[in-house]
Amino acid sequence: MTRPLIGITCYVEPATRGDWKDVPSVVLPHDYVRQVEEAGGTILVIPPRGDADDEIAREVVSRLDGLVIAGGADVDPGLYAAADRHPDVQEARHDRDAMEVALARAAAEADLPLLGICRGMQVMAVAAGGTLEQHVPDRVGHLDHSPEVAVYGHHGVTTVPGTRLADLLGDEADVPSYHHQSVLTHPGYQPSAWAPDGTLEAMEDPDARFRLGVQWHPEVGDDPRLFEALVAAAREHRSASLTTMRTRGSGGGPDLSE
Repeated sequence: MTRPLIGITCYVEPATRGDWKDVPSVVLPHDYVRQVEEAGGTILVIPPRGDADDEIAREVVSRLDGLVIAGGADVDPGLYAAADRHPDVQEARHDRDAMEVALARAAAEADLPLLGICRGMQVMAVAAGGTLEQHVPDRVGHLDHSPEVAVYGHHGVTTVPGTRLADLLGDEADVPSYHHQSVLTHPGYQPSAWAPDGTLEAMEDPDARFRLGVQWHPEVGDDPRLFEALVAAAREHRSASLTTMRTRGSGGGPDLSE
């Protein structure tokens, strides 16, 4: 198997299909799937579960070669000890919060290649003990990051020299954006891109195989480089895991390479 297995998180939402009305369904925008498949990966969709914990997350991560934590609703402010809840914060999705925070921790523990997109970057920060800015327009005075309901904005970002992201995208990029929150503090991660208004647009762990969060939505754009980089790292992770299993097998235990 040369195509690495990439998990992507999702929602459970009511969906209508023909005669079946409002059936609880696993829901993920197909752009995520398309981008990963075109980059050379195979997809496993990971539904949220409210009872998720570190043990469940480790079991999921142990079966993956890479992980995408997808965009979505705001992270519950209670998870990063926010003193007050901003009135524009969306209703918490506790099942996604529980599953994705645990997955972010488990992925970091296993050095599993991880790409966090929009909410996913925020989940990565919160899982590491960081905090979020609850409503960016209060600081920047404009709506460029999220101009209208269900309409992506476009703005430039400047990458930080010497980062993995700068190596991938160059000094600057124009990105599709849809967010009203951003990461404020991010233990273990370094900034790797900024918007002109000072909003943190990307962060990464320089010591990881590939652990990168972006505040924009590359899945709806036409630049595949982030997904190609994730899949390449996932392929390396898979190869290293297989090498480890073969080494253990040659030492007298069962050979798991066949």
